[in-house]
Amino acid sequence: MAVGGEQTQVGLLERVVQALYRMRRRIATAAVIAAALVFGYHAIFGENGINVYQQRRAEDRAVQKKIVELQKENSRLAEHVKALKSDPDAIEREARQRLHYARPGEVIWAEDGSQGTQTAQPAKK
Repeated sequence: MAVGGEQTQVGLLERVVQALYRMRRRIATAAVIAAALVFGYHAIFGENGINVYQQRRAEDRAVQKKIVELQKENSRLAEHVKALKSDPDAIEREARQRLHYARPGEVIWAEDGSQGTQTAQPAKK
């Protein structure tokens, strides 16, 4: 009986191998489709996929815009510093605005922001 049992197992194995051999194209096609799906998923949603690429592009545009704004502000401030170093009118204007300086005989009206009242202060000399 052992011989008959071995023959059925060998026969079954041979039939499975023959069935797989006949279906080799279908199995290969399924494997290629599965691989394409995996690669496609990673191309879209992966670490360096299309979604991440679009997010990085948006971040890049925002950073470039901020750089342009900061360069403009830097140029404006550089011109302001240059004027304060050489232009007496700019120096006087800055002293009047920030330090509340005035010429002798002038009166400065300062508005208190919390109460909305105006008070006269004597000019600093």
